[in-house]
Amino acid sequence: MLSAKLKNYLHLHLLVFIAGFTAILGELISIDAIPLVWFRMLIAGVLMFAYIKYRRIPTTISIGTFVKFSLAGIIIALHWITFFEAIKQSNISITLAMFSTGAFFASLIEPLFYKRKIITYEIVFGILVIFGVWLITQTEIRYVKGIVLGVLSALFSTLFAVINGKFVERYSASVISFYEFVSGVFFISIFILFGSEGFNSEFFKLNNSDWVYLVILGSICTAYAFIAAVYVMKYISPYTVVLTYNLEPIYGIALAIILFPESEKMSPQFYFGAAIIISTVILNGILKKL
Repeated sequence: MLSAKLKNYLHLHLLVFIAGFTAILGELISIDAIPLVWFRMLIAGVLMFAYIKYRRIPTTISIGTFVKFSLAGIIIALHWITFFEAIKQSNISITLAMFSTGAFFASLIEPLFYKRKIITYEIVFGILVIFGVWLITQTEIRYVKGIVLGVLSALFSTLFAVINGKFVERYSASVISFYEFVSGVFFISIFILFGSEGFNSEFFKLNNSDWVYLVILGSICTAYAFIAAVYVMKYISPYTVVLTYNLEPIYGIALAIILFPESEKMSPQFYFGAAIIISTVILNGILKKL
């Protein structure tokens, strides 16, 4: 019989695989990053609301808590916008490789929120991850916009993960997620309304394949994965979660090679860099159990 800790760690790896598949959907969906994230959060928010009503989960929170959840919702919206825009400015490989820098950000940000000393090996692991990313992308500097957006996406994702790690100590994962999605949709809606085009008829005119991919993105890759990831952080530290998510490039790029063999070609440096990232994740897991 598997222990509860091992079950949650395996569950975390399933979520990482789903996260890698999210990048594939970002490539397949034809609309721009901002409307893509707006639809994603709207679909996920509706599904989350239905789940809360079905489970009869109380949703009453204080104004102060709502403000905190709203700020977190804005951060995750920014993470997704920069993530999908990075894919469109470069490719899946570059974006997912840059996302690995989140481990380094986590080693710096988590101690501030949890009021603990910075652990030396976390800094070392973060630097190793960055070195692995450098090996993967040193020949891809022509994708500088995608690289910058990918790093920003990693920063937003890490900040969000650490903040949610504090929220889950007191609140239900589904309630947290619901308010974050609602606030994210509201934030993006304001941006769109003040944009050059706004909510016109073309905004909602999507082809059938885009609708199918968006539903998958909003349901499996967001509503389910979002609640599950917050739940997992009850048993696994935010740093370990973020570091394990460095396997996302491996899963996502492997899928990209299969689905898009022409546009996703890997160099020998990639495999060396990937080995460094995977070894870092394994070493972290071992040290956390000592």
